[in-house]
This record gives sequence, C-alpha cells and structure tokens, in this order.
Amino acid sequence: MKTSNPVLARLGQAAERERSAGYAPAGPYGQPGIPQQYPSQAGYPAAPPTVAPMTVDDVVVKTVALLGILGITAAAAWVLVPDALVGTAWIGAAVVGLVLGLIISFSRMANPALVIAYAVVEGVFVGMVSKAFETAYDGIVLQAAAASFGIFFLMAMLYKAKVIRATPAFVKGMIAVITGLFAVMLINFVLAMFGVNTGLRDGSPLAIGFSLVCIVVASLSFVLSFKEIEDGVRMGLPQRYSWVAAFGILVSLVWLYIEILRLLSYFQGDD
Repeated sequence: MKTSNPVLARLGQAAERERSAGYAPAGPYGQPGIPQQYPSQAGYPAAPPTVAPMTVDDVVVKTVALLGILGITAAAAWVLVPDALVGTAWIGAAVVGLVLGLIISFSRMANPALVIAYAVVEGVFVGMVSKAFETAYDGIVLQAAAASFGIFFLMAMLYKAKVIRATPAFVKGMIAVITGLFAVMLINFVLAMFGVNTGLRDGSPLAIGFSLVCIVVASLSFVLSFKEIEDGVRMGLPQRYSWVAAFGILVSLVWLYIEILRLLSYFQGDD
C-alpha cells in the first residue's frame, strides 16, 4: 500500500520487510495470519517468526501512554523551571522536538525509546508554552485543552461515520498544505528570532486568519492518521509500529493545542 502521510510513510515498507522475513499479515477480521514455513539448514521446518500484529487497541494504549508522559513532563516543567528560564526552555524544547520528530517521521525503524523521548521533550515545550499563556490569560490552558480533545473526538466520530474520508485527492491536498504551513511557520520562527515581524503571530486579523487555517488543517490531519492506522491494521503491521501511529496522533494534538492557545489569546488580548 502506498501512503502519503509523512509521519506514517514508512509503515507500508515495514510490512513488506516483515512479510519477506516470513511474517504473515492478519486475516480480514484481525486474526493472526498463518506464518510461512522456511526450511532450516538441517532440512526441517524452522520456527516461524512470532510477531504480534498491530491492533487499534495497541494504538489507543500507546497514545494514552504518550499523552500521560507528556502531561506529567509538562506539569513537572511548569513547577520546576524558573520563570526566568521559561523562554529558553521553550525554544530549546521546540528545537529538540523538531529534530526528534523529523528523525521519527523519516526513520525506517519503529523505536519506542525515541518516541517516548519525543513525548518528554514535547512535554517540556507544552509545559513552558502553557505556563506563559496561563500567566498572561487566566484559565486559557483549560479552555485550549478541552477544545483540542473535543475536536479530536469529533474528528474520530466523523471518520468512523465516513462523513470525512481520506480519498487520494484529500491526502495529496493535505500533505501539500501541511508542508506549506510547516515551511511558513519555520521561516516565520527564524525571522522572529532576528526581530522581524511578519504579522502572523501578533494578534492582527492576519494572525487570527492564519491560526484558524492551522486549526482546520491540524484537525483534518487526524483523518490522515486514522486512515494510516486502519490500513496498517489491515496489512498486519508488527505491533511495535503502534508507537509510530500514536506518535502521529500526538503530533497533531500538540499542534492543535498550541494553535488554539494562540487563537484564544488573540481574543483576550485587551482584557
């Protein structure tokens, strides 16, 4: 199966490698496939590889675990990092998280330790961002968190009801838009470090419009993850790839949360 999601783009290749190693994908109803028999050097059938297939429950468990790690790390960073170092920790965690995210996204191996490390770093980032916004706007963090999870569950229901479907055209369009937004945000971040204001993050009508676009795209990105998870389960990917699938959901959730925080702050700027 060909996939266009940059976060889960290697899953199809992983399935091919597992099948070439003797692993049979799950049956149509999720039951384990029948392993192929390979002759050993002694002429007797060798023991087939014992690789459990990934399930939706595996992805749910890993996602909850990553969110728990992120939440605990965010709370710890909020309490332990001095106010004077919030900005430094914020930028440092953002850069490290970006590097780890790119490594995980384009790596050919599912590395649980790397995914967990990403959740820890993102926890520091989310904790510092949340602390800064909550200090300026009381109650904004709870509002943003509730909105983020509400949107996530709404998108899950819409996908399950087939109201929104990941057609080839939808996937290609989403990948193009996400890539473009990522490039714009990266350029804006670099320019902001040199004191250049592009108007994308200053609370202006342009900034509000940009955040609304990011929120819509981040919400729709869940559809890509749901589709890739569904296809991964159908293909019988190894259980360890549920970490990669959970990582994809975590990335979208953090992005959505940050954009909602920004948008809410724009409307509370005059309080």
